[in-house]
Amino acid sequence: MKIDKVRNLRILGRDLAIPEKRERIEKSLNIREDLIKEQITEAQLAQKELERIEMYYEYPMDKIISMSEEILKGKQMMQHAKDQLIKANLRLVVSIAKKYANRGLHFFDLVQEGNIGLIKAVEKFEYKRGFKFSTYATWWIRQAITRSISDQARTIRVPVHMIEQINRLNRETRYLVQVLGKDPTDEELSIRLGWDLKKVKTVKNVSREPVSLETPIGEEEDSVLSDFIEDKAIKNPAKHTSFVVLQDQIRAVLGTLPEREQEVVKMRFGLEDGYSLTLEEVGLHFNVTRERIRQIESKALRRLKNPKKTQKLKDYLEDLN
Repeated sequence: MKIDKVRNLRILGRDLAIPEKRERIEKSLNIREDLIKEQITEAQLAQKELERIEMYYEYPMDKIISMSEEILKGKQMMQHAKDQLIKANLRLVVSIAKKYANRGLHFFDLVQEGNIGLIKAVEKFEYKRGFKFSTYATWWIRQAITRSISDQARTIRVPVHMIEQINRLNRETRYLVQVLGKDPTDEELSIRLGWDLKKVKTVKNVSREPVSLETPIGEEEDSVLSDFIEDKAIKNPAKHTSFVVLQDQIRAVLGTLPEREQEVVKMRFGLEDGYSLTLEEVGLHFNVTRERIRQIESKALRRLKNPKKTQKLKDYLEDLN
């Protein structure tokens, strides 16, 4: 139902109160009275809203509608221009993405991230400043790609500024390899980059890629990296066996000494419990002077210096070392 004027709404509302006219109106509009009243109410509210808009903008409604259509048309033209600018610079994204290949992300992912940077550049570009768009867009594309590498390419996230330093370090390393014919030292990199030695070492450490302990090893990949990592909590079987045999050999060598000399040597060098005692402490144990203990110890050591006795011990000591 289309009603243009508030006056016509009022007339229609009054006519509905008259039975003869109400029946005629219902028949002509093919709508029940209650539905007609609802639509009249909605139309009146819409009319009041239009009047409010006209008062706010100080323009008649037809002028406001015309201006709105012009604004919409301008937005459509602006979006079309943005789309054209993006399409015209897609090759720029590809050329920049190629420089970041083999950094942990697939090439097509790099291009996608670069496209996001290009879209941001189009949104923020101000031509009045006099810069070329390609120059402005390059910064946004690089930032988008490096940020993506920082967030996604590494198991441990590395800040964007550190990614840039790693890239520079790698670039200068490749250059020095070509010039020097060898891998450059940290000092040579420090001079080339203008960094102090500590910074070079820090960036090198950050650039290292973590390796999973589950990485397959060997042609058949039947082992993983963790199988080859030494467990420091478990004693080396070979060394432990050599140590046990060495203890047996020490006991055998000491067994060639008189009993008292054996006890003095064991107590002085802690061969039983790992705690060595002083001459005075050993003397108190045997109820003799410390000088007497020194004499017994010297005599025992002279006997142990026999080449036949010491050679057996040397072999096991070499194995342990």
